[in-house]
Amino acid sequence: MTTETLVEAHGLTKRYGDFVAVDSLNLRLQQGEVYGFLGPNGSGKSTTILMMLGLTEPTEGTVRVCGFDPTRQPLEVKRRVGYLPESVGFYNDLTGSENLQYTAHLNSIPREESKRRIADVLEMVTLSSAARQPVGQYSRGMRQRLGLADVLLKDPVLIILDDPTLGLDPTGIQWLLGLIEEMSTQRQITVFLSSHQLMEVQRVCHRIGIMSAGNIAMEGDLRQLMAQQESGGYRVEIEVQRLDKALVEGLRSLPGVREVEAAGNYVRLESDEDVRAGAVELVTSHGATLLEVRSRNQTLEDIYLRYFQGA
Repeated sequence: MTTETLVEAHGLTKRYGDFVAVDSLNLRLQQGEVYGFLGPNGSGKSTTILMMLGLTEPTEGTVRVCGFDPTRQPLEVKRRVGYLPESVGFYNDLTGSENLQYTAHLNSIPREESKRRIADVLEMVTLSSAARQPVGQYSRGMRQRLGLADVLLKDPVLIILDDPTLGLDPTGIQWLLGLIEEMSTQRQITVFLSSHQLMEVQRVCHRIGIMSAGNIAMEGDLRQLMAQQESGGYRVEIEVQRLDKALVEGLRSLPGVREVEAAGNYVRLESDEDVRAGAVELVTSHGATLLEVRSRNQTLEDIYLRYFQGA
């Protein structure tokens, strides 16, 4: 089964005078994937999103979203793409349901169809009980949920989320992450997730792009990102009785081990793969008494911070 490419950018560049906000960016998003878009403020994330939506024109390069040029065919893109900005705006004197009815009208959704869709999306974001409440009385978390309902109302094939967990409590964050996973796996909706919450991105994203100075400096799943760093990978800590030099050298020779640090009865291994089984077997065959083995794989936060500290 072939997977449709929903976003494809080649050499995408945006200059503001002498300042280069996005520099020759290449990007491809497939149907049904969740793509994490990371980077510090000023790295070009927001400008990239604006070009994808047709809200600013590229200086150079091309981008196609759902097969359309956002600059020349912005309405075709907007019909297929849902966008949840960092700050969601609604009419405070209208109810949640009335705000969604207005969105449905703007998207030319027939009235009877819009009633059904509004009921469905309000239930999906757990706001059915607040549908007739003025949005001015909504909490920040409720407004964020209504923003998601607004995005889902037009049944998009691609959703762009800009820091969507802002204002949500821990329960709400877990709910949102579950919803993103459901949209990807069950509805084959592509989700482009721009966020500073690295653990959340690590949980739900199939691939991750890390922006730096207007371009994607690193891209791939977690294992691929680890492989792109010289000091990335796995960390195994072992405690044995009577650690000696021969055992340390034996551990150093295990396939995939890049660095070994020993102190007292403890030894720490940095490796490209999980070497716990080989390390335990070596300790046992050496005749040493194994007291403890701990393994800690690198997280996305480790990779992100290490990259920018190095840069």
